[in-house]
Amino acid sequence: VPIGGAKNATLPILVATLVAPGEHRLARVPDLADVGSMLSLLGRIGCPSLGHAGLVSVDTTRVIYNEAPYDLVRKMRASVLALGPLLARCGEAHVSLPGGCAIGVRPIDQHLKGLEALGCQFELSGGYVHGKVEKLTGGRVRFDMPTVTGTENVLMAAVLAQGESVFENAAREPEIVDLVRFLRSLGAIIEGEGSSTLHVQGVASLTPAKAPYAILPDRVEAGTYLVAGAITGGDITIQGVNPGDLSAVLDALLSAGCTIDVGDDTVRVRREGPVRTVNVTTEPHPGFPTDMQAQLMALLCLAQGESEIRETIFENRFMHVPELQRLGANIDVFGNLARTKGVRQLTGATVMATDLRASASLVLAGLAARGRTEVLRLYHLDRGYERLVEKLQAVGAQVARVGDDPRERAGQPGAAA
Repeated sequence: VPIGGAKNATLPILVATLVAPGEHRLARVPDLADVGSMLSLLGRIGCPSLGHAGLVSVDTTRVIYNEAPYDLVRKMRASVLALGPLLARCGEAHVSLPGGCAIGVRPIDQHLKGLEALGCQFELSGGYVHGKVEKLTGGRVRFDMPTVTGTENVLMAAVLAQGESVFENAAREPEIVDLVRFLRSLGAIIEGEGSSTLHVQGVASLTPAKAPYAILPDRVEAGTYLVAGAITGGDITIQGVNPGDLSAVLDALLSAGCTIDVGDDTVRVRREGPVRTVNVTTEPHPGFPTDMQAQLMALLCLAQGESEIRETIFENRFMHVPELQRLGANIDVFGNLARTKGVRQLTGATVMATDLRASASLVLAGLAARGRTEVLRLYHLDRGYERLVEKLQAVGAQVARVGDDPRERAGQPGAAA
């Protein structure tokens, strides 16, 4: 299974093009609903784009509007990442408070705290964040907890601040490392990526790179296909990945009884014996990623015994549990702890996706369930998985997209069976 570019790296890199006026070219850009939303946002503020076969060109020569409106931000929380770049570029920004998946509150207080340390001032009114800054000035930013989008937002402003900025307790995810590398290709001076401390020396201006910048592989997409092989007792090799970014997921799959072979840019997963129980806690990188929690839970529904998953990142990320129960899973939830008692067999049913990663977990469970499973509200799935049906069909899955479902919201994609 070929793995595409990472959604969670593409989105901040797209909006980071605002800090360097001119034409940017990006390679390995996934064809996803969220990417389309971000390109629409850039187009709305005056930065048109062209794309074909994973290569996207964005022209940020002019910024006509400094606003990220509600009708775009409500669809995708990552739109709030426009705040830092617009403040750096225009000195003023108006960004709607974010939406996205209903998996938790996910406030942006850490974003505002970090940008205030660089000299920005904010007002919140009418559902919008209104920010202004006369001159961005380097400062010391200490996040109360590691925050991926918060680190990215403040970082994209700090590269154009006067003087040095130091980030403490910064997030360490591979997607942040990729953003740093992209900003460095524009001329930014940043050190410490991959650690909890970042040093940024602000520069007067940045310039688009001449060569296309290739987005790093999507570790969540990769992990999802590895679980597909594990949950079906199959044999799957994913190609075009950074195996080091998958270490926590691979450790969990090993514990679950899988055989794993790692190459330079490939990972092969096989399972011939029973699924074994695993206890995991979601944590910031390099811990087990919250974006793989639902998929792993689907696998553990078939384990021989009792497993525990503790969710520490988002307070409302067990909404897939009732849907897995409709397939016959035995799961009890106690606050942020889900206890799964394995069953011999899941049984097909009609289920409804509640968020992006929940939708993936239901497809995985459906692959292993006896009979027919229908997954509704696939617009969630389209936000983060490119050509999922085709990729699964290529490795033997009996899965198909069956068109629009009148029970779904108007204008949204339909169901899978």
